[in-house]
Order: sequence, then C-alpha cells, then structure tokens
Amino acid sequence: MEGFIETARAAYVIARRDFTAIIFSKSFFFFLLGPLFPLGIGVFAGGLGSQVSKDIDRPVIGVALTAEQSEQLLEAKKKLSASLGDEAIPDLLLLPDVAPDATNIKDQLDSAQKPLTAIISGSLEAPLLTGSERDVKRWQGRTALLAETALSGTQSIPVKTDYVASTDSSDRRTQLATAQGGQVILILLTMILAGMVLSNLVEEKTNKIIEILAAAIPMDAIFLGKLFAMLGMALVGITVWSTLGFIAVAAIGGGLPALAAPAVGWPIFCILLVLYFSMAYLLLGSLFLGIGAMATTVREVQTLSMPVTMGQLLVFFLAALTVTKLGEPIEWFAVAFPFSSPFAMIARAAQMDNIWQHGLALIWQGIFTLIIIRFSVMLFRRNVMKSGQSARKKGLWKRVRGR
Repeated sequence: MEGFIETARAAYVIARRDFTAIIFSKSFFFFLLGPLFPLGIGVFAGGLGSQVSKDIDRPVIGVALTAEQSEQLLEAKKKLSASLGDEAIPDLLLLPDVAPDATNIKDQLDSAQKPLTAIISGSLEAPLLTGSERDVKRWQGRTALLAETALSGTQSIPVKTDYVASTDSSDRRTQLATAQGGQVILILLTMILAGMVLSNLVEEKTNKIIEILAAAIPMDAIFLGKLFAMLGMALVGITVWSTLGFIAVAAIGGGLPALAAPAVGWPIFCILLVLYFSMAYLLLGSLFLGIGAMATTVREVQTLSMPVTMGQLLVFFLAALTVTKLGEPIEWFAVAFPFSSPFAMIARAAQMDNIWQHGLALIWQGIFTLIIIRFSVMLFRRNVMKSGQSARKKGLWKRVRGR
C-alpha cells in the first residue's frame, strides 16, 4: 500500500510538471488556434451543404382531396409562391388514388412515391393535416393560408390536425444518428490529440531528461504522470474549442444539428462521452508511450506510429459497423476489445438505457491501460537503459583501441 501511495505521489508530481509546462507555453496557444483553420473551411462547406440540402429536401405535402379542390389548391400555391417565394410554401403532391375520407391516410406517409412531410385530406372548408407533431405544427399555418387562398379568402379556415405517433422502432432508427455522431467525435479528438504523448516522450528522450527523471522516480510513475498530464491538456483544449464553438453558434444565430435524445438521456450521455474519450485517449496514449520507448529518432516515430494510427481507424470502422448489430457476436467483440470498447459503448449509451454496463466497461478499459503502461515501462528499461550501457561500452572499446 505504501509503495502504491509513493507511486501515485510521484505520478502527480510528473503530471503537474508536464501539465504546467505545456499549458503556459507559447506553442499551446498556437495549438489551440490550429483547428480554427479547418473549422472555418468546414463551416463554409457546411453552409454550402446546408443550402444544397434545402434545395434537395424541400417539404412535400400530399394532397388527398377531390380533383376540383386539388386544382384549386395548386392554383393557390402558384399565387402564394409568386408573392411570398417558393421557400415559404411547401411543394404539393397529388394523391389521386387516396380518398379524402380514407382511413389509411397515415399509411400513405410511408408508401407514397415521394417522401411526404404531411398529407392534407378532408376538404378545403375543413382540411385535416396528418403528419408528425413537429411537421404539422410547422406547416399548419401555411396550410390554412393555402386553403383560404384557394377559397378566395372569403373566410378563416381552421385546420384540424392528426399526429403520427412515433414507434419504438422509429426511435431506435433516429438514435442511430446520435450513436454515430458520438463515435465520430471520439475518433476525431483521439487521433488529433493522442499523438502529442509520443512527441513529448521522444523529445525528452533526445534531451536525456527522461533518464534524469528515471534515476529519481519510478518509471511507472513517470509514464502515468505524463499520460494524465497530456489528458488534462487535451481536456483543456476541448473545453476551449467547445466554448468558442458555442459562442460562434450563438453569435451567428444558427442552430445545432437536431439529434434524437440518447437512451440514457443527454446529461449522462455527455458525461459518458467525456469518460470514454478519456479512456480512448489513455489507451492510445499508453500505446504511444510504448512506441516512444522503442523509438530513438523522429523517423522511427513516424514509422512505428503509422501502423497504430491505421489500426485505430480499423478499430473505429469495427465499432461503426456494429452500431446496428446490438447483441450480436461481432458487437460483443467490439465491446470486449479494449481499443474499440469506448466507441462501441458510446453507441450503446445512445441506444440502451442501462447504466451498469458502462461501469464495467470503464473498469475493464482502465485495467488494460495499466497493463499497456506496465509493458511500455519494460520496453523503456530494456531499450533506453540498455542503450546507455551500450554507449559506455562502445566508448570504452574506442579508448582501448586507441591505446
């Protein structure tokens, strides 16, 4: 127990040293500014994509009225589009095979030849708008305006509504977007930030600082301290970027993408997102520490880290593949395999509401992180310490030959 406390205390000293040195350095400021350039390009491209999306995904409302009233509604649409603009009035699709008083109006929302936002049925004097609550509330006023224009505006038209209730299967389908979004956030942040662990260790190996620390502090504490210092730096960077992003969204006046609420709820999902990012970072960072223990030059670092980076992409693809395969063997493998476990578990958080499984997953990921760190320490002692002895032997041999 006393040895564990000493190791933890030494790890805290190393973590505080590295964290302070990085946070208050000039390079960290430029590191924070780095993502702003691709972010600006992404915002610009997103604006173009949003405009294209508006042109492609225009709302289409089906018309299940009599032939005469359908023609009146189409004429009303032309008049309103000319005065208010095309974007203000939804497109109309005639449904001649559907009777105005049909009982299967809801079924037509999925079986029509084009995706429909809602369906107008009944009559122009008493229109009935059927669709999801969000879409119906959005277009109820425009529907009334269309009906009033079709009847020459002689009276105010009340529009009745009929909401389509969401089912469990539809909720699960919409939660897939949340699951995939969480996985993408994890992989992007991990790949952007984890490489700094490797560069920091190689730099200190080159300057012989790591050997000085190894003479005074247990190597396990040094590696743990460096890993958690880098994790703290990464969390600071994420906090700064997130704050700037929210400020930019609020200033521009845009909205965040509408994602379905995860099964565990947004507060717990956000907490799990931070925890799983931390575990993914620690797992990949501990692996990079092992690579840094074997590498002596920047070229060796690039050569050794490339397979790890490619492997991380394969792990992400594995987790992304299993999003729709909950409970199947391949999904259980993604959950159990430590490097894909954070990505697979954040997808589970979006689709399953039980919390206990996340505690087990985090404990398992933490144990495997400690195993990798222990193995990295062994590699460091074998390579770095041995290289120092070899250097002394070579120097002695040169002196002997010189005589």
